[in-house]
Amino acid sequence: MPKLRILILGTGSMAGRHVELLCKDSRAAIVAAADVDLGRANRFAKKHKIPKSFGALADAIAWGQFDAAMNVTPDSVHYPTTMALLAAKKHVLCEKPLAENFRLADEMAAAADTANLVNMVNLTYRNVPEIQEARARIASGEIGEVRHVEASYRQSWLVSNQWGDWQTDPKWLWRLSEKHGSNGVLGDVGIHILDFAAHAIGMMPVTVQARLKTFPKAPGDRIGEYPLDANDSATMNVEFSNGALGVIHASRFMTGYPNDLKLAVFGTQGSLEVHHGMDETTLRLCSGPDVHTQTWHGIKAPSVETNHRRFVTAVLAQKSCEPSFRRGADLQKVLDLCQTPEASGAARVG
Repeated sequence: MPKLRILILGTGSMAGRHVELLCKDSRAAIVAAADVDLGRANRFAKKHKIPKSFGALADAIAWGQFDAAMNVTPDSVHYPTTMALLAAKKHVLCEKPLAENFRLADEMAAAADTANLVNMVNLTYRNVPEIQEARARIASGEIGEVRHVEASYRQSWLVSNQWGDWQTDPKWLWRLSEKHGSNGVLGDVGIHILDFAAHAIGMMPVTVQARLKTFPKAPGDRIGEYPLDANDSATMNVEFSNGALGVIHASRFMTGYPNDLKLAVFGTQGSLEVHHGMDETTLRLCSGPDVHTQTWHGIKAPSVETNHRRFVTAVLAQKSCEPSFRRGADLQKVLDLCQTPEASGAARVG
């Protein structure tokens, strides 16, 4: 069978991870890399032994000898580049968030569906076996009806230097600046923890009340060309379609946690907890007779396929896959609402 020919669009720090995952799949071949900085594209292609490199997406599309693209461009570039790829009849796996706002994300989802092209947004924590096992057990009714959800995404890089000095490194500074296309911690990792919780319980929020906070971090709230105006901490109080309540929050000031996700789901017959950290992931359950003794048991989750492998499978089979652009748009709708005045009350997700 001919290999699926893939273009890497955007050759910054995250692109190497896409190459690493794709190289594990013998059904795929990375045939080209493209970046607005041709020199960077050339260096990336040479490092990863990629045959072709381009300094513009238009040039790669004119060449055309690829079937699908990994869109690893900055957030604000996702929309125009993805729409160009879809117009060229190319399947697309796009980094999260899908777009800067719901309107653009909705257009991307509609365009992909109209063109009948395989589309996926790279919500990387779908690759965590424990979250998939938790979803299966909740869907089976093992903990009864969901009544309450707690979910948190903890980062500490505004306090710790474990990932480098954010005050001098543009790799981090752009994430603190709305001018540079950032929606802050809400857009960067809030989308992950929202999907982590909603995917596990099989429901999206129907109402949301949100608070966002930007803290002083430098004199004049600016470092060089970067105004530090994006939110640093975000909290959401939500209600799901079955009436269950949830608290979802994320911050870059959670000292002691470099990159940590935690989810607790409480039901009428038991509860589940998933803890995903840098070094270890755990899943534990309290259900059945154990609810009377408050006894928890660890659960080993079977391995799952990565987003990249499922994307390749879907393209080869010409079938849809999740998380799709539509899922990315639905998540963006909630995040957009969090940034409106209505979210100071309990705003309905319409």
